Amino acid sequence: MKFFKTSSIAGAAAIAASLVLPATAEAVDIQKVTSEGGIEALLVEDHTNPLIAMDFAFEGAGSVQDPDGKEGLANLLSGLLDEGAGDVESAEFQQRLDDLGVSLSFEDSRDEFRGSINAITEFSDEAFDLANLALTQPRFDEEPISRIRGQIMTGIRADRNDPGELASEAFRTTLFPGHPYGRDSKGTIESLEAIGAADLDRFVDEKFAKDNLIVGVVGDITPERLKAVLDQVFGDLPETAQLDQVADIQPEFGERVAIDLAVPQTTIQFALPGVKRDDPEFFAAYLMNHVLGGGSFTSRLYEEIREKRGLAYGASSWLASYEHAAILGASTATRADAAEESIRIIREELERMAEEGPTEDELAMAKTYVKGSYAVRNLDSSGAIARTLVGIQLDDLGMDYIDTRQDQIDAVTMDQVKAAAQKLLSVEPTVITVGPAGA
Repeated sequence: MKFFKTSSIAGAAAIAASLVLPATAEAVDIQKVTSEGGIEALLVEDHTNPLIAMDFAFEGAGSVQDPDGKEGLANLLSGLLDEGAGDVESAEFQQRLDDLGVSLSFEDSRDEFRGSINAITEFSDEAFDLANLALTQPRFDEEPISRIRGQIMTGIRADRNDPGELASEAFRTTLFPGHPYGRDSKGTIESLEAIGAADLDRFVDEKFAKDNLIVGVVGDITPERLKAVLDQVFGDLPETAQLDQVADIQPEFGERVAIDLAVPQTTIQFALPGVKRDDPEFFAAYLMNHVLGGGSFTSRLYEEIREKRGLAYGASSWLASYEHAAILGASTATRADAAEESIRIIREELERMAEEGPTEDELAMAKTYVKGSYAVRNLDSSGAIARTLVGIQLDDLGMDYIDTRQDQIDAVTMDQVKAAAQKLLSVEPTVITVGPAGA
């Protein structure tokens, strides 16, 4: 979950930071910067506007590190790191961010814990000091803990009658039984009640360190100044993180789970084997999935379920590559009396893709779209570029990835795409449905 707490002034800085627009992917000149204290970052200088965007992640420090019985710890923490630090209480901390026009946010995911800072150059020293305090001296006072915990609990209670959330829960617990991926990162009412300030302090002290830190920076800052800033923000962190070991897991496939819920529509989710990001055949699988259901309005699933039959507003598929597992998922939501027909159509499309692969035209169009959309999604603002720089490092793609990505996609052959389809889609899928029984 990502918590944003920006005032109108800070929000203006965040919006202004989005105005850094590279003309092409090739215009992104990436430099590696290493501070005196040994902290590394990737930097894209852009002095067009007086703005700096910094994105960072602590690898391995996501919700997989939540202790048993205290699920939701990392998520709760992501809402509390800007609620006071050092001798600065919550209201004053927020006011300082406000006055400086700083956007500061934190986000937990399964495998890492991320943060971002957007600041006006003139006030960036003060902004980076506040970020340092948040990461190294968070207060965790009783009132903010109670308030943020209450917000999360309200969401959890609402999820109990949400078909999508119920399907996602069944999806996780069926695919990843007994593994941290099978838990809800938001936690439960009971686990949140068990979390106190000492648990939050312990997570920060043990999971945030220099050796699992990854940083990306974009904007009005030179390499020399960035060296000092890296030590300013992160220099007080411990050298080594104390991470609990997390095992790889092979998801469970071939299951059929039906959850009875009195709602007009049935939510449907499929799960099949996926491919990890470091697999040499990743782009072959990615292009195949784009044709299958990842291409939104142009995909086979959308065409068969929405356009030809009008059974749903949409249907899609996606690849999810985690540190310890990978899956290919597909989903739709349809009238309860059309659920079995929709399931049959999805199965048929999976089988057709596994047996035949895409057509030459489909593959060519997929390559064109996947190449062209990258700049729009990943390089259209300073914040997006900073986040991309972190992602490149998390996935160990290399500093030249933005320059070589198009060539990697162009090099994918039809035989490789067909092989990926055969490998991933020939397995009996897990199917989750949430809707009226007996429809």
